[in-house]
Amino acid sequence: MSRTTEERPRVAPEIKERYEAVIGLEVHAQLKTLTKAFCGCSTRFGDAPNSNTCPVCLGLPGALPVLNRKALDLAIRASLALHCEIHQRSVFARKNYFYPDLPKGYQISMYELPLATKGSLEFELEGAVKRVGITRVHMEEDAAKNLHEGFADSDRWSYIDYNRCGVPLIEIVSEPDIRTPAQAYSYLTTLKQVLEYTEVSDCNMEEGSLRCDANVSVRLRGAPKFGTKVEAKNLNSFRYLQHALEYEIVRQIGVLESGGQIVQETRLWNVAAGRTEQMRSKEFAHDYRYFPDPDLLPLLAPERLVEEVRAEMPELPDVKRARFLREYGITPYDAEVLTATRALADYFEAAVRAGAPAKAAANWISTELLRRLNEAGKEIQDCPVPPVALAELLAKIESAEITAATGKKVFATMFDSGKRAADIISAEGMSQISDAGAIEKIARAVVAKNAENAAKYRAGNEGVFKFFVGQVMKETRGQANPQVVNDVLKRVLAES
Repeated sequence: MSRTTEERPRVAPEIKERYEAVIGLEVHAQLKTLTKAFCGCSTRFGDAPNSNTCPVCLGLPGALPVLNRKALDLAIRASLALHCEIHQRSVFARKNYFYPDLPKGYQISMYELPLATKGSLEFELEGAVKRVGITRVHMEEDAAKNLHEGFADSDRWSYIDYNRCGVPLIEIVSEPDIRTPAQAYSYLTTLKQVLEYTEVSDCNMEEGSLRCDANVSVRLRGAPKFGTKVEAKNLNSFRYLQHALEYEIVRQIGVLESGGQIVQETRLWNVAAGRTEQMRSKEFAHDYRYFPDPDLLPLLAPERLVEEVRAEMPELPDVKRARFLREYGITPYDAEVLTATRALADYFEAAVRAGAPAKAAANWISTELLRRLNEAGKEIQDCPVPPVALAELLAKIESAEITAATGKKVFATMFDSGKRAADIISAEGMSQISDAGAIEKIARAVVAKNAENAAKYRAGNEGVFKFFVGQVMKETRGQANPQVVNDVLKRVLAES
């Protein structure tokens, strides 16, 4: 493996504007199964190294693979969600290359006859809808994981954990329809959302459940042919993907502008240095010597099977957003926020089913709840306030038992303690004060204490009124009924 180090390239904006990028993404998603693609070993992450292995995934002589039916169902589900044409007959192939992470010396994948082709994925960016074609979705097994430690040649060790070897994957290959790093980021974000909604994959990038390689080239705007593409690897976050593409586009433009030629190669994204670095010359399909796997029969996915999977398909994000707008009358912004994840959308609907007004629930979840979760570093699945408890709190605000301001204090205590709203309100005496006589007594004391401001109000300075409202609310610790406060103050201040 050879790597070169290069200074960060720079290109003048007017030169960069003369070029456009052509980007295609290859996304590997680990399927959400309990066992591996072709054997019964566990796919559980974090187990002791090499504990989830057997003769099949270790490639021992005489061991024969058997396809995991659940993996097939999930692959079909992903293909349907991406609007692909699912082929009734596909073929597993052997992709031959020799590396320590493949004990068999080949990877079981698909080549000429994949599971599905001709799909698409749409996303919105800067107010416009962008459609990216999906070339193919095919099934394959993962390789093992290489671990390296040490730096000096005399003290460098490499280890292999075969637990990951044989884990079921789908590879989703896009058409070269992406033109900017921002589009690539949005495409990957939307794809992740679809895979999570359909429960095809947990898409945990930290555990390697979602990995992405990018093919990128540049050409003069309007040129009919694509430029020479470079593959960028090691993109284990959406932000790294965007940064690597930004760097690589500028680098390639710089090479072309200086009279050089782009070499088809694979480059790694060096996170620390903020640049791509040469890894190896790019392989071609014939380098892998694909041929049908003789141990696996052709994969048949008849229409009956596809329809069974389609019948169990969960609601997709775009469909759910449209339904939220139609059924709940919430804003497009709130619908976008609430459907960001399936778990968050489920929480919202559970709160509404428990009696929460839809618009109020959307507002509280989008602001108070998500802010608290973010501050606590929690996901919605770990929220200490269940949907029914939020509905109870909102009911008390709607019935004027407590004010909205008090409701925020109650919610904060609910989030920190796990207690119910009724218990907190009772224990801390937070019920709303609606007794006009009690509020009038406080209002008269405030007006008497601020005679100068009262004179200004009576002289026509109505802006001072907010001052008096604030003072009364302060005296009642925010528990006074705002409407009663307004009515009483107007009457008291009108007296000469």
